[in-house]
Order: sequence, then structure tokens, then C-alpha cells
Amino acid sequence: MLNNKPNLLFVFADQLRASSVGYAGEEAVRTPNLDAFARTGAVYKNAVSMLPVCGPFRGSLITGRTPTSTGLVINDIPLRTDEISIGHCFKDAGYDTAYIGKWHLDGPNRPAPVPPGPRRQGFDYWMGANFEHNYDRSYFTDNAGHLQMWEDWDAQAQTSHTIEYLKSRDTADPFCLFLSWGPPHHPYRLAPQKYLDMYDPDAIQGRPNCPDVPREDLWGYYAQTTFLDDQFQRLLNVLDELEITNNTIVVFSSDHGDMHGSHGLYKKQWPWNEAIKIPFVIRYPGRVASGQEIGAPINVIDIMPTLLGLAGLPVPDAVEGLDLSAYITGDRDDPPESVLIMNPCPFSIGDTRGHDQYPDYKGERLEYRGVITERHTYVRTIDRPWLLYDNLKDPYQLENLIDNPDCKDIQIHLETAMLGHMAAISDKLMPREYYYDRFNIVFDHRGKVIDLVENMYDRKG
Repeated sequence: MLNNKPNLLFVFADQLRASSVGYAGEEAVRTPNLDAFARTGAVYKNAVSMLPVCGPFRGSLITGRTPTSTGLVINDIPLRTDEISIGHCFKDAGYDTAYIGKWHLDGPNRPAPVPPGPRRQGFDYWMGANFEHNYDRSYFTDNAGHLQMWEDWDAQAQTSHTIEYLKSRDTADPFCLFLSWGPPHHPYRLAPQKYLDMYDPDAIQGRPNCPDVPREDLWGYYAQTTFLDDQFQRLLNVLDELEITNNTIVVFSSDHGDMHGSHGLYKKQWPWNEAIKIPFVIRYPGRVASGQEIGAPINVIDIMPTLLGLAGLPVPDAVEGLDLSAYITGDRDDPPESVLIMNPCPFSIGDTRGHDQYPDYKGERLEYRGVITERHTYVRTIDRPWLLYDNLKDPYQLENLIDNPDCKDIQIHLETAMLGHMAAISDKLMPREYYYDRFNIVFDHRGKVIDLVENMYDRKG
């Protein structure tokens, strides 16, 4: 009955930028298995993390809704239990649903267990952790709700448990399985020595837009990435072993990138390519042509409806993203021109490595909205237009065209597109405090979200 439905294996890393994989042209990093995988499916060259922050991305990934709709405008906000998730959709269609690895959707108590029930958002099999940044024998919650410790490097142990799950299933129903790795997130040097030994930190070069190369960070970042590359191949091997490759949709992606010194900036949240663009490769033998590169953009909110579309399942009415499955399969050739990007509530970032809770960017409020197309990035702040780049002519975004009179028409066009996206979701470009009040977000003296309301799952919307 349902055994003709495709399986889904969705694998995503944390903080892996789109450019830092071999198939994207990054010669410094070794990802031979991902490079080979990319040749068997479709590569999105302009996949976008709408709000490039861990929790907001994950909320949008599993609901197909924007951060200003879910309320996940900053890290450590719990996802409401009345949201319809991709886990619910596949479960209702008769799938076995499973989630393994980093969750980051259960509120401010990061290492706390995620109990069985609605807070798991439709995923029945569970070996997830709200999260912590320790990748060697950290804690997670098992299926029964008990706090356990991974027996090895997290990504390796999580991959092993994913393989065990796939091999031990005693049902003929298809599966929907999400595997969420913690690396290549800082602390970057926390990587198996074998992979650190593959790279010489003194030989690492920065991107042309990187004035001060953080070689020690990139050393660990590349090592963690190569480590993940090997883990990913283990998953592909078991699909072959179980003879389910041809009936399994496999996606490899990430939640956001990392600036790593580009434009003098670090970490995430920024609208530049290093932070906001993510790898996105999808393989579905017989439905998705191998070896194709897709230039049209795809946003995180589009991923859920697109996967539902590929599986032949209905998309919930509340979803704000688009089902792009027909474009991936080649049944349509008129993809949307642009996707919306945002940062309603900037936090813990500055133009250096500072950790102030509410920094400004060179004297300006950093709240922004913008759009990305195949060619352009356009961003404005509350006060004024901020960034305009021609990403085809200027891939390292070295020349801001915002004040170039020759680019006035394209700026107007992109501003109009941005306002259209915002109107469709009733979004406003407002000071961050507007969203703190709207979603009952409270901080402690360190600027960390705390649970002072009776039930953060019932915050006002």
C-alpha cells in the first residue's frame, strides 16, 4: 500500500557554509564523498538560510514557516506544539518517523531531556539532544526519555545509531529520518586527531574577502567537515546494502554558514554569502536527474513543502514556503526569482569577535530584510538600503553597489520583490524589541533567553 512511497533521509550539519565543500570549488577542504554524491543528484547553488541562526533555521525547516510566524526569531525559543511539522505530515501518511542528533527547538535549557510526546513534533523514534557544543561523548535523550551519553564522537555515534535504526526496522512502511550533526561548529579544534592531521594550518589560505585569516579555526573547521564527509558515506553505503537506494530521497544540507573572517566578521547571522548560503544536494534516482546544478534560489521554508511534493504528500495550508519539487524533477522551468532573508533580533555578534548582546553594525541597527536571486543580494536595515551585490560578477561581494546610480533600477526591482515577500507573511521591519514583546522573550543578565513565563509553548503570536 504505502511501500511504493519513497523513503526520506535528511542529513544536515551545523554551521557548514555552502562554499566549504569540494564540489562548490573549495580546493582547501577534502570532501570526496560529498563531491561524488553531488554528481548523482541536483545541487542548489543558491540555497539560503532565511535567518542564519541554529534554532530559527530548524523551526523553519520542519514547519515550512518563517521565523516571524513561528516566533523563533532568536535561539533558545521553544517551537510551539501546535505547529504542524514535517514529522507530523509523514507520520500521518503512514511513515515511520525518526530524529537523531541536535534538536535546538526545546527552549533555553540546552542540555535538558526532550520528553516523549508533542515536543518531539511528530518524530516517534528519538535519539535527540536539545544541544550542547561538546562533540565528544555529549548527552542526548533516548527514545524512552532517559538522558544518555553518546559513546563516541557525536557525529560518528549518531551515524552509527542511524545505521542501526535502518538495519533493525521491522516494518514495511517507508521512513522519514532526520540526522542532525553538531559539527563543523565551534569549538573547531574539537575534532578527531586523524582528521586534524590531514591539514596543515600554516598552509590554509583565506578567501579574497578575508583580511585576517583565522587559520586555527579553519584548520578545525576543515577537519570536522572531512570527518562528516566520511560519516555521510557510511550512510550511503548502508542504503546500498539494504537495497533501498533507488527508493530513498537523500538530502545533504546545513543550517547556516560561518563568516570565518570574511569582511572582517565571524560566526553567523550576517547577510553575506559565507553565513547565509548553505549546501543543498538532493538525490532521488529516477525522479531527479543526476549531475544538475540549479541556479534558482531555494529557501529553508521551501524545503518541507518540496520534500512533501516529491513524496506525493499534501502540503499543509499553514506552510509559507513553496513546493519546488516540479522544478527539481524538470516538470517546470519557471522557478521563483527571489527568496526572502531576515534578521529580526540580532544577538551576540559584532564586527569582530565581541559578544555583546545587542551590538550595532558600524553605528547602525542590524535588524534587516532582503532578497537573494540567482544573481543579486539586496539588503536593507530599518533606516536605509544597506547592501547590493552582483554575485555573478563579484562572487566575494567586495563591491557594494547600493550607492551606484547605474544600479538604481535593479535596486528598486529587488526592493519591490522584498516588500512582496514581506506582505505575503504580514512581516514588518521593526526594532528587535518589537519581537521580544510580541513573543514574550525574556533575557537574563548575560543576554541568554530564560523561561520566566508560565509556559513558553503558549506564548502570544
